[in-house]
Amino acid sequence: MNDHAPGTGHGPGTAPPARAGEGTRAVRAGLPEPVKNEPPLPGPVFAAHFHLPGDVEGPYAYGRDTNPTWTLLERAIGELEAPGQEVDTVVFASGMAAISAVLLSQARSGDTVVLPDDGYQALPLVREQLEAYGVRVRTAPTGDDAQLTRLDGARLLWIETPSNPGLDVCDVRRLVAAAHEGGTLVAVDNTLATPLGQRPLELGADFSVASGTKGLTGHGDLLLGYVVCRDPALAAQVRRWRKIVGAIPGPMEAWLAHRSLATIQLRAERQWANALAVAEALAGRREVTGLRYPGLATDPSHKTASRQMRGFGSVVSFTLPDRAHAERFMAALHLVEDATSFGGVRSTAERRGRWGGDAVPEGFIRFSAGAEDTEDLVADVLHALDTAG
Repeated sequence: MNDHAPGTGHGPGTAPPARAGEGTRAVRAGLPEPVKNEPPLPGPVFAAHFHLPGDVEGPYAYGRDTNPTWTLLERAIGELEAPGQEVDTVVFASGMAAISAVLLSQARSGDTVVLPDDGYQALPLVREQLEAYGVRVRTAPTGDDAQLTRLDGARLLWIETPSNPGLDVCDVRRLVAAAHEGGTLVAVDNTLATPLGQRPLELGADFSVASGTKGLTGHGDLLLGYVVCRDPALAAQVRRWRKIVGAIPGPMEAWLAHRSLATIQLRAERQWANALAVAEALAGRREVTGLRYPGLATDPSHKTASRQMRGFGSVVSFTLPDRAHAERFMAALHLVEDATSFGGVRSTAERRGRWGGDAVPEGFIRFSAGAEDTEDLVADVLHALDTAG
């Protein structure tokens, strides 16, 4: 296999062994073989076309199809999502581009797709588009593995666990087993967990899909999405969809994403610890209801999450008494930015109901723990709660 062949999950001689630690794997992921006087991670390749005399052969011809910078990033993501396994990774311009590529490359008119009804707020838009193409869509909540009841005859099951923003968790292995028994493909949105927190392909899924905008890259400075498959035929269909619609990442974004992967273990461990500390602090507040964080021993999803997750993510959700109370809380925060998205090194939070696309109370807060000192972050949250009250 060519060292720079498009779509490869691993390169020869560069990937750490499957049993290497998460930090070791992260800092080495996707690097090419060392070449004297060359940088360890080559800079972004901005070519729209490549020299191509004679017959069309070799990995690179035109910039909408392949790019050496994508190749290294795709290899790196594959090494994180499925250490020691042969997988195919396809990177996209955004998480939604990746989601759309899986759904629209697999479903045809007359097929049935099962979606969560409590997932990312853009999924209803995806449902409308699928139905416009003649695809039947069924939905069920993430919690209690409710999608099991909707699988009969489905072409594809879409799982989002933990769900965004409610943080429910479903049993991926159980859903995969039931789906595959009936010939249904399974895709798992792994955005919130990241490859360090959960590995859907190891749990049996056919597709692991994520927005790389968030915890994967963690600096809030790029948009990216990806799909990882173990089956080369499925990956080829996804890659063909990328070629048709042109939903490709820019070379600079791909290079920045690869650079950022080196610190994912350092970032994630601090963020997870901070999220748990914030959740534990919130648990003692009388004005807080509906607190969810899978890492809390008291969380309804903790038992299931503990069986399939290595880490519980950076996001905590909770509800304050009403909209005004929530807005006072947000205004009183000093270390936490009022912003959408999550997974960044700087803590963010928002009153999620302001968007209007999620079935949440007016006082619902989605909080994303960053990499600040734990004591400082918890103190800031408690001070804001005191001020808001």
